[in-house]
Amino acid sequence: MRGDKIVKFFMPKEERFRELLDRDTQHLLSAARLFLEIARSTSLEDRRTKVTQLKAIEHDGDLITRDIFNALNSTFITPFDREDIRSIASDLDDILDYMEGVAQYLILFEIKESPEPLRKFAEIIVAMVEEIHRATGMVWDLSNEKKIQDAIVRISVLENDADAIYFSVIADLFKEGSGKTPIEILKWKEIYQGLEDACDECKDFTHILGNVVIKNA
Repeated sequence: MRGDKIVKFFMPKEERFRELLDRDTQHLLSAARLFLEIARSTSLEDRRTKVTQLKAIEHDGDLITRDIFNALNSTFITPFDREDIRSIASDLDDILDYMEGVAQYLILFEIKESPEPLRKFAEIIVAMVEEIHRATGMVWDLSNEKKIQDAIVRISVLENDADAIYFSVIADLFKEGSGKTPIEILKWKEIYQGLEDACDECKDFTHILGNVVIKNA
């Protein structure tokens, strides 16, 4: 019993990591919602303004990731496996990077259009990130295991929906008589590949979260 008390004395306050990861997922959710606005916009000038805002959010996200890594480096005992926390932070950062990258493509390629697949992808990403934010917030109380697993399943379903959109839109792009020039096809392929990568990264995130639940159940 005395040994348990000593261990607890040296344990970090879990709130430190809880607060950092909550900030991180909330930040990612703000970025996803802003990206949806960018996807729905049909004004290049409006997109430029919003992409600048998204870039600022991405920069702040990098700072949060750095704070998490610093906390890991300065903490002797962590509430979860050290590498799992590092992977969670890295994946959240990667999801945001993919979104910001696609937003930059829309500006770089001077695209004003807002085709349905682009909007659908953005809506799926928002839904996935909402689940990520909710599930990550529940991981500190493992009596929430069932709810976390339900969120993981919902993200998997959403990722399947994203795959269906991706394969459909790529097939349409390369279909004879699509009406698009080779340059336009290459531009849109880059955009949709970035969106598909963002969704894949959301799915990868759930593997880490699932491991945390299993290890600490």
